[in-house]
Amino acid sequence: MCARGKAVKERAMSCTLVAIADPETGPLDAALVAGLASSFDTEARWLAASEAAEMAIVGHDPASIRARAFELAAGLSAPVDLALLPPGPRRKRLLISDMDSTMITVECIDELADFAGVKAEVAAITRRAMNGELDFAGALAERVALLAGLPAEVIDEVYRDRVRAMPGARILVQTMRRWGAVTALVSGGFVPFAERVAHDLGFETVVANRLEVVRGHLTGRVLPPITGSQAKLSTLTQLMRSHELRPDETLAVGDGANDLPMIEAAGLGVAFRPHRILADASDVVIRTADLTALLYLQGVPKAEFFVK
Repeated sequence: MCARGKAVKERAMSCTLVAIADPETGPLDAALVAGLASSFDTEARWLAASEAAEMAIVGHDPASIRARAFELAAGLSAPVDLALLPPGPRRKRLLISDMDSTMITVECIDELADFAGVKAEVAAITRRAMNGELDFAGALAERVALLAGLPAEVIDEVYRDRVRAMPGARILVQTMRRWGAVTALVSGGFVPFAERVAHDLGFETVVANRLEVVRGHLTGRVLPPITGSQAKLSTLTQLMRSHELRPDETLAVGDGANDLPMIEAAGLGVAFRPHRILADASDVVIRTADLTALLYLQGVPKAEFFVK
C-alpha cells in the first residue's frame, strides 16, 4: 500500500517511493521497479537485491504517483508493499512499537485464555477491540476477567512455548539502536511478557499493563493505570520531549485501533499487517514484508543491517 498522504500535501513536490517484497513469497519484480523509475523520469536505488528499492521523485503530485504505482503493481504474481514518503529526515531517532502481533507473532492474552479454556471467546473480543469496535479498556477488563484463577506460572509456559519474535523484529530494533535511536515497546498487553520481549529484542523502554496476582493465581483484574491508546500517545510525546525530538524524527508501528493515536502523531506511522481501521489511517501499510521493511522505509540498505 502507498502512504495515505497525512504528511504529503496533494501537490507536486519531492517524495520517495519505496517498493518492498518478501523473498519468501517472491522476489521484487525488477520490471516493476524499472517501470516506476521510467514513469517518473528517475533512477532506482536498490536497497537489497530482489527485495527492496527506492526512488526519489520530483515534480509529480502524490495522487498520480500512487495511481501509477498501483497500476504497474496490479496483477503481479508476487505481492509487493509500496510506500510513498514525504520529504524529511529518513533515519528516525525514535522507534515506538506495539508488541502483540507486531513485535511478536501472537496475542499473549489469547494464548493465556487457551490455558483457561476460553481462547475462542477471548480471541473474538480481541479482534473486535483491535478493529476499533469495542472500547479498549472495557474489552481488556472483560477478557482478563475470564482468566481469573489461572496459575501465574502459566505466563512462563506461554512465553517459553508460544511467544516468537516477528521476523525482522530484532534486526529492526538493534539496527536503529546502533545509530543512536531511542526504542520503546508500549503494549496494551502485560508486563511479564513485555519485559522479556524488550530484553530479547533490545528495547530500552517498556510500558505495559500489570495483571493482579494473589497467592500465585490471576485474580481476573488489571491493576491501574491502564495502558491503552492514550498511554501509547503519552509515551511518544514524553520521549520526544525528554530527548528533544521533532515529530518528523519519530517512527511508530502497530497493528490495531489502540495504536492509532501514536501512529497519527509520529512522523512516520506504519500499520504492520493491520486491522482495517489502522490501515485506513496510516502513512504506510506493510502487509507482505517483515519488519525489516521499516529499515528500508528509512533508506537503510540491507548491507547495513545489524544484530548482535
